[in-house]
Amino acid sequence: MSLTASMVKELREKSGAGMMDCKKALSVNNGQMEEAIDWLRKKGLASVSKKSGRVAAEGLVGINVKSNSGVIIEINSETDFVSRNEIFQNFVKTCAELALLKKSSIEDLKKLPYPGTDRTVDEELANNIATIGENMNIRRLEFLEVSEGGLFSYIHNSTAEGLGRLGVLVSLESKLNVDELVTLGKQIAMHVAATSPKSLSIDDLDEKIVNRERQVLIDQAIASGKPKNIADKIVQGRMHKFYQEVVLSEQVSVLDGETKIKDLVKNFSKEKNSDIELTGFKIIKLGDGIEVEETNFAEEVAATAGKN
Repeated sequence: MSLTASMVKELREKSGAGMMDCKKALSVNNGQMEEAIDWLRKKGLASVSKKSGRVAAEGLVGINVKSNSGVIIEINSETDFVSRNEIFQNFVKTCAELALLKKSSIEDLKKLPYPGTDRTVDEELANNIATIGENMNIRRLEFLEVSEGGLFSYIHNSTAEGLGRLGVLVSLESKLNVDELVTLGKQIAMHVAATSPKSLSIDDLDEKIVNRERQVLIDQAIASGKPKNIADKIVQGRMHKFYQEVVLSEQVSVLDGETKIKDLVKNFSKEKNSDIELTGFKIIKLGDGIEVEETNFAEEVAATAGKN
C-alpha cells in the first residue's frame, strides 16, 4: 500500500522514532501501525529520539587488552545508576571487545553486528536506550599497541572488572616479558590516573599549549617590570617547572614523591639489566569536557510535584 505523510507523522508521534525509521517501519509492515511500532521496538528505535537531546555525562569507561593491543572506550548515560545496570555493563564490555578486534573507529564500530542479535551495535545502543530509558552515547575510543614488552591498565572507581570512571593504558617496550614489567607498568598507570599528563615527552607536547603558557609567563614578567634579560631567565625557569607538571616523563612519581617517571624507568631497567622504554599512554576520564547544567535536586523534585 502507498504511504502518506500523515501515517509517518502519526507513527513518529506514537513511537518517538525518527522520520526515516518510521517510514521504513511502515513500508516493511505494509502500513500497519501496530506492527510498525513492534518493528521499531524490536530494533530499539521507539522512544529513542525523544531522549537523544538529553545530556549524557555519566556511564562507564571500559578497557580491553589482548596480547600487545589495548583499547579504552567511553560510553555515556544520563545517570550514575545506569553504570550499575548489567545490560549497560555488558554493552560497554562487548563494544570494547569489538573495537579492539576490528581496530575500528566509533562510526565503524556502530555498523558492526552485535553478538547474539540480528542488530548492529548502533541498533543495540538504541534498543538499550529504549529499554533502560536514558539517553546513551558511544563517545570516545583510544587505542594503544606495543611491539614487544607489555601493555598495562588501571581502572579507577571500578564498578566491575575492566569498567569504571577513569581508565589508563601504558605501553612499555622491552625484551622482558609482561610478568617482569607488571610492577613498573602498574605504578606508571596509577600515576597517570592521578596526574592526567598532557604528553609523554616535552617534544610531544602540543605546541599551542607550550606557546600559550610561555606567552602568559612573558606577560607576567613584563608586568612585574623585570628587565628583558632577567625576564627571559624567569620564563625559562618557569617553563621548566611547567613541563614537570604536565609531561609524563618529567613528572615526579606520586607514589614516592621524589623520583621522576623517566628515572623510575631507568632505575627499573638497571635493576632488571634490560632496556625498557616508556612508549605511550592513553587516559579517558568519564564525562571529561561535557558541559552539565547544574540543577538543584530539591527544587527539581518540587517543580515536578507541582506539575501533578
